[in-house]
Amino acid sequence: MTSPTTVREAAFAVFRHFGVDALFGNPGSTELPMLRAMPDDIRYVLGLNEAVVVAMADGYAQATRRPALVNLHSAAGTGNALGNLYTSYRNGTPLVITAGQQARSIFPFDPFLGAERAIEFPRPYVKWAAEPLRAEDVPLALARAFHIALTPPMGPCFVSIPVDDWDRECMMPELPLLGLRTLADPAGIDRLAAMLNAAERPALVLGTGVARCGGWNAAIALAERSGTTVWAAPFAARETFPEDHPQFAGFLPAFREEIVRLLSPHDALLVAGAPVFTYHAEGSGPHWPEGATLGLLSEDPQHLAALPGGIGVLGDVAAGLSALAGQVCSCPATAPARRADSPTPAMSAAYVLSRIATLRPANAVIVEEAPTARGPMHDHLSIMSEGGFYTTASGGLGYGLPAAIGVARADPARKVIALLGDGSAMYTIQGLWSAAEQGANVSFVILNNRRYAALDHFAKVFGMNAVPGCDIGGIDFVALAQGLGVEARRVERAVDIDDALNWSLAPGHPNLLEFAID
Repeated sequence: MTSPTTVREAAFAVFRHFGVDALFGNPGSTELPMLRAMPDDIRYVLGLNEAVVVAMADGYAQATRRPALVNLHSAAGTGNALGNLYTSYRNGTPLVITAGQQARSIFPFDPFLGAERAIEFPRPYVKWAAEPLRAEDVPLALARAFHIALTPPMGPCFVSIPVDDWDRECMMPELPLLGLRTLADPAGIDRLAAMLNAAERPALVLGTGVARCGGWNAAIALAERSGTTVWAAPFAARETFPEDHPQFAGFLPAFREEIVRLLSPHDALLVAGAPVFTYHAEGSGPHWPEGATLGLLSEDPQHLAALPGGIGVLGDVAAGLSALAGQVCSCPATAPARRADSPTPAMSAAYVLSRIATLRPANAVIVEEAPTARGPMHDHLSIMSEGGFYTTASGGLGYGLPAAIGVARADPARKVIALLGDGSAMYTIQGLWSAAEQGANVSFVILNNRRYAALDHFAKVFGMNAVPGCDIGGIDFVALAQGLGVEARRVERAVDIDDALNWSLAPGHPNLLEFAID
């Protein structure tokens, strides 16, 4: 411990220690003492809804590869944020979330805005939650929250702070410098290398952990040296491998029997940065092809705990892939057959996405939340650069629109394309105000099919032809965007798509395109 100070001053010293330069929030009365005399080096980033706030912070944290700080208003604000908090937990995003609490002195009287069981509310979708027993302990709790949030597998942490704590005197704690990267056991890497070297037709299955650990280049190096065919793991929420690479085979679906069928040509499988496997519906039979060997490399111990057989190795995915690239035998690659035909010009998701692929800036980022268009996106809008793709790992809606704003804040010069379904966009449409207020370099692309069409697609799994009550027509996205300060256009004819995209994809202020999809 060092010199005495106030809790507020010590807290902001903790924030600076961890590289915080923005506070994402939607404040209320119990947070005002925290915000008194905000320092010039930390910007307050306002969202009009707490779900917007958390998703903006999530996108910013992932794109900067630093922890992000969020402030919520007591239990009500935390409740509004829970959907995207769950997504951040599944994304493995390092967030530190503070929430206001009523004053300690009146808490015995069941006060207005009192959160009786504050730290239970966000659980189990935070790694750690605390409400310090003394005001003096708040800075240490915040430091611990950052450490736990940054420890792989990363994720959000939550600290509830009474409103009267911020002006109390405390001692400024010493803040350690911790190395939190865990390297894989060399013996485990040796076993994985031996498995690949013994195979004739090996495959790599790459998941979100590749991006979380910064393993893009290491994955390319291993694939090219070993000659492996590369697949994206089911529901990978980040870029894993350049999709225009000749060794890239495509995307595994989240269905057990289909995974086994697609991987059946391979005699060895190395899954990296993903579980074995993520499923979306009940299945039966083996989890991977019989006769093939299986290895898993992940920074997440839960992936190893659920491993249904094979070899499991815990450790940083990027470092592990790099070590493997130095141990595998050099083998020629066999290019898998994967080519989608160019779509016919029409007001279809496939054609719109193909034109985005042609006209987008070379370093553009795609933030996607358009479940119905995921297949056409895989076919016609390849992700080819590191840091080029973000989506929700949870399956919950309302993440993509505000997350795109956070990603754009991290690199204002890089065009961000938010690819959204009409249903998805309406969960957090208020985020357009934040985009306008920040001048975010985002093109919001709404694929408007006027219904929750993803449910119709999935209904076939249960033998249904359609789902009743899913029509959501009549929403005017152009009017909504303009009312929130964002320029917008509606496109109803295929011949107008290129002109609209050229307008939208020019660098500068946020804008929105609504495509009336047939």
